[in-house]
Amino acid sequence: MSRQLIAGNWKMNGRLAEARALADSLAAAPVARGDTVEIAVCPPFTAIHPVAERLGGDRAVALGGQDCHAAPGGAHTGDISAAMLADLGCRYVILGHSERRQEHGETSADVAGKAGAALDAGLVPIICVGETQAERDAGRALEVLHAQLEASLPEAGAAGIVLAYEPVWAIGTGRAATPDDIRSAHGALRADLAARLGNGGRSVRILYGGSVKPDNAAGILGLDDVDGALVGGASLDSESFLAIARAAAG
Repeated sequence: MSRQLIAGNWKMNGRLAEARALADSLAAAPVARGDTVEIAVCPPFTAIHPVAERLGGDRAVALGGQDCHAAPGGAHTGDISAAMLADLGCRYVILGHSERRQEHGETSADVAGKAGAALDAGLVPIICVGETQAERDAGRALEVLHAQLEASLPEAGAAGIVLAYEPVWAIGTGRAATPDDIRSAHGALRADLAARLGNGGRSVRILYGGSVKPDNAAGILGLDDVDGALVGGASLDSESFLAIARAAAG
């Protein structure tokens, strides 16, 4: 398995002064990187270019967007294309986050279209899947994950993507999934990837997201089939985010 990925999803947070200050903190901080851990941040669209300038040309911290349109361009007011993100220096784009699925009615088919566009533009899509509390209580968690994964993959398949398991009930609630919850979900997703890619399924990184914090990061990141974290609230504090990255580095 390749190095772990710690990706920060800033969501709709950070005006320019705040974004620049956070980027400065990340650029200046000593943290193990290189062969052990990769760090990425996904600011709001308005802050991507200013953050890129602050992170510098070597880009020890990679950039990502929080969404993209499936079309390469055209009459899509308020949207942004994958090529535009690539033009800003992005390497990643988050797709299918539960907040997009719930607040904007995005379907897995929508996510698949966006993921295909991202790959065509040279971006790595971080495709999010996760069950709600009601689905988990009904014993359907793994069924939901399987269905979301199958329907969210681009036509090109799973090669070249990152997958993120984000149980909806753990996002922003302070309630992280238990180690057994995470093992079960990641193991099932890994099995689905192996069915599609054979041994190549091992090369797809599966991130965990949902109330990842410095005090639980090491335990989560040390689990089998956990290849990093998609970090929400804790990514808005550089000390917390870097502590999670150091936990990944070991």
